[in-house]
Amino acid sequence: MKKIFFLFLASALTACSSTQKGKADLIVHNAVVYTVDSSFTTAESFAVKDGKIIAIGKSDSILARYEGEKLDALGKTIFPGLIDAHCHFYGYGLGLQKVDLVGTKSFDEVIERVVNFSRANNSEWIIGRGWDQNDWSAKEFPDKTKLDSLFPNTPVFLTRVDGHAALLNSEALRQAGITNETRVDGGIVEHYKEGLAVKTELSSVNNITGILVDNAVDLAAAKIPSASKSEATNALLQAQKNCFAAGLTTVDDAGLQKQIVELIDELQKNNELKMRVYAMLTDNKENLEHYLEKGTYKTERLNVCSFKFYGDGALGSRGACLLHPYADKPKQQGFLLNKPEYFVEMAKKMYEKGFQMNTHCIGDSSDRFLLNVYGHVLQGTNDRRWRIEHAQVINQHDFHKFHDYSVIPSVQSTHATSDMYWAQDRLGAERVKGAYAYKDLLNSYGKVALGTDFPVENINPMYTFYAAVARKDLKGFPEGGFQMENALTREEALKGMTIWAAFSNFEEKEKGSLEKGKFADFVILDKDIMKAAIEEIPNVQVLYTFVNGEKVYSR
Repeated sequence: MKKIFFLFLASALTACSSTQKGKADLIVHNAVVYTVDSSFTTAESFAVKDGKIIAIGKSDSILARYEGEKLDALGKTIFPGLIDAHCHFYGYGLGLQKVDLVGTKSFDEVIERVVNFSRANNSEWIIGRGWDQNDWSAKEFPDKTKLDSLFPNTPVFLTRVDGHAALLNSEALRQAGITNETRVDGGIVEHYKEGLAVKTELSSVNNITGILVDNAVDLAAAKIPSASKSEATNALLQAQKNCFAAGLTTVDDAGLQKQIVELIDELQKNNELKMRVYAMLTDNKENLEHYLEKGTYKTERLNVCSFKFYGDGALGSRGACLLHPYADKPKQQGFLLNKPEYFVEMAKKMYEKGFQMNTHCIGDSSDRFLLNVYGHVLQGTNDRRWRIEHAQVINQHDFHKFHDYSVIPSVQSTHATSDMYWAQDRLGAERVKGAYAYKDLLNSYGKVALGTDFPVENINPMYTFYAAVARKDLKGFPEGGFQMENALTREEALKGMTIWAAFSNFEEKEKGSLEKGKFADFVILDKDIMKAAIEEIPNVQVLYTFVNGEKVYSR
């Protein structure tokens, strides 16, 4: 009888335990979940606890096994939280407080926006960003004449959309200490052609047009008053708000100062800044001295393991370093922004100290040189995950080096569709075939990390996806797509914005896909970008964004 009793008791306990459900903080169900796992499987539901996914599968199975707050996705599609693998998060936030010159169709429109801003803001300096002379009927650089007449005593600093050129008025040049005699390594202070100097009260800058390129821009930028802690905080929080609305849950900020990295860490620890940030450190003296001594730094929301270097300038301002002269300016070839031996020295230091080396390279000469520098230090295949940022113009003989040296191409697909109108003018019909060659880069390395470079481009990752796959602008031009041999598939584009971007950050084990044990970072869209008509993609809307299982945006 005792044996029968204990058998009955054991059976009863087993029956009770089988009906008990696991505790979850959130259960998402009735969805089409693209997990982006190694098999690219889809699911219907997942459970979240303590910010991480604890189970994923069919809706009826997850609902039967777990209890907690439920979110019915109503059949909508869910993707891993989107990652922008190259942007300027902090700079974008600061720019929201300045003159927005993006989309201006003439220099007169630039002037109009600057004047309107000056009337509404009593600023020590007038700062703006976003003009692009390639969008104007007159495609030449403007000069400072009009700005001098309107703002004789207030410094004006207007950066081109790529950040590699700027227009200054005479007062800004004066305060920056730039004169007719100023010369800059790795930069240009543009002068009027002989006999065309413009008269100004500041005779020391008569011969300067006001256009500065690359390192010359930095001379003036260094004189602009720094943002206060309050202004910097507001910039970060406003940038976060807009990025969450776009479905971004991680941003790779390409070039940050130590004090901003520390502010990000402080705001994250106070739970004010919920955005995850992969911070590329600017290669200035303070950063190099501090971080090469202290080493990398990692929390769940902040990853400081890389330095950002600038190999050359931009194609639009003809600062990109080319193997042969520009097709539309045969006397110009671009230039490196530092001495060759500097990059060699830094590569050795990055390797010795365990940091990633991420280098901005636009021109085919810059790309070749830095790939060779990387190869000399890395010595073949490896898992250091050094990156070439942009990899914009590659000579056909250099693609194999991404594979040979295990170098990650970090590219921005909307650059192709922004530049396609004039890229052939700069490069010529043959050389342009190696530009914006994302499929060729993918075939070489096996992965591409996709970003936007915002605020150079729009922060919307749907534009990134569309440009990568369709290779068209938002008006559907060109009809057949731009150099479609280098288009990505939808699956490749999605991976470039999720798991491959996470891999480029050494974070693929914690994010980039929706799998058990990973962060519950995800986005719910109103349409399935894997199946919707390609022309619908730019208009796809984010319904919800979640970070760590917490809803941070709702449309």
